[in-house]
Amino acid sequence: MKYGFVGLGQMGAPMALNLAAGHDVAVYDKRQPMMDTLSARGANLITDPDDYGHIDVLFLCLPSAEVVRHVLFDPIDGLASHLKPGAIVVDTSTIEYRATMEIADQLANAGLGFLDAPVSGMQKRAEDGTLTMMVGGKASLFERLQPALSTMATKVMHMGDVGNGQLTKLINQLLFDINAAALAEILPMAGKLGIDPTKVGEVINSGTGRSYASEFFIPHILNGVFSNGYPMEEAYKDLISGADISARFKIPTPVLAAATSTYQQALLEGHGDKDKGAMILVFERLLGVAFRNAADEGSDI
Repeated sequence: MKYGFVGLGQMGAPMALNLAAGHDVAVYDKRQPMMDTLSARGANLITDPDDYGHIDVLFLCLPSAEVVRHVLFDPIDGLASHLKPGAIVVDTSTIEYRATMEIADQLANAGLGFLDAPVSGMQKRAEDGTLTMMVGGKASLFERLQPALSTMATKVMHMGDVGNGQLTKLINQLLFDINAAALAEILPMAGKLGIDPTKVGEVINSGTGRSYASEFFIPHILNGVFSNGYPMEEAYKDLISGADISARFKIPTPVLAAATSTYQQALLEGHGDKDKGAMILVFERLLGVAFRNAADEGSDI
């Protein structure tokens, strides 16, 4: 089979390279430097819309539902009109459940197959090919594409119908968001009470308060570094999705609502370009403390 991969960002580029290591893959990104980088590493490039007519499976890794819709259905440049009948679109982007269902319907009406296959794991795991991938769609399509999916992820799970991949990813992300917001609220308390931040971090990450969020963010927070994760402005879509699901299905989510308020406060204070660990800056400002290693207390935050 011939594969296409559109969207060569922080996650998409290494995923495309891992797929290309064992399959015939042509890649595209609107940023020419990214195209040049992958070309230099041996990837084929998509240079003409007609190239999409030869593709059996098109992977997408894009930042939002709006971008996915534009790439697929733009009246002038939409790729759905260039793909051959029966081609399959696999969307590894993290987008809203409702948007995923609408996109699936449009593709079905165009005679195209579809899997939603968002991934969990940061850039390093994308580079290593050790992501977790949650897939929604027909079991027959999943089984057909599982070898290709397994080049990008070591855990590839079929979650059921279309949309279930995004719902599963959302559940995971919301728990991560809640953990990050809890760290932001509680860690400055230790500083306010005069407890050594470095030692507190060691206790948490070796004790029952430990989480993936604490293991990832606390070392960076202690060093005053907030650029090692996905920017909050771009990740806010997860919280929008959570609120939408909560409202549509009448599911009470009080803890998520509280975490969302912390997230929103950080965005309003201008921290959207920083990672989720930067939510702590809100509470550090309120309490007049900095949760930092002693040598880094003067860091520019």
